[in-house]
Amino acid sequence: MSLATPVNRLTTDEYLEIERDAERRHEYLDGELVAMAGGSRAHNLLATRVARLFGNHLTGSPCRIFQFDMKVRIERANRFYYPDILLCCNPLTADADDYFETDPKLIVEVLSPRTAAIDDGEKRVNYQTLDSLEEYLLLDPKTHEAILYRRSGAFWTRICLNPEDEIELLSIGFRRDLAEVVGLA
Repeated sequence: MSLATPVNRLTTDEYLEIERDAERRHEYLDGELVAMAGGSRAHNLLATRVARLFGNHLTGSPCRIFQFDMKVRIERANRFYYPDILLCCNPLTADADDYFETDPKLIVEVLSPRTAAIDDGEKRVNYQTLDSLEEYLLLDPKTHEAILYRRSGAFWTRICLNPEDEIELLSIGFRRDLAEVVGLA
């Protein structure tokens, strides 16, 4: 008969302390650490391209764009995730933490075969609990398709986009052909 091994759960403060000096990034799932894997070349190129397009579009605005290394805290689910792109437009408060954001307006995840179900499942559900989040965008670097989730009052609308479609992000007033966003045009 095998015995269950207890899992030592970390507090959020313990996690944040460990993560500040960690050589590898970890997401925090209700007390447990989950190591982050590195992304492919296509993954990184697409995330960098989108962050650059958003940055150029938002020049002069109060918005802040983070790529890869800024965590988002989801208090309701006791989670910290590292989205591929995190966009916040709220003013920074005096007590804002330097290592995570709590009020994103837009989150973008670039899909990989290993993470697609999590990004469009667990993470989506948890991200959608954030009152500030207006849109959640999933980009597939292989098919060049996108799924956009948009808040409409208390509900979320799912919009599937093909490369020949136009993408409109109401949260930041951004409109382009998806082919241009994913690097096909």
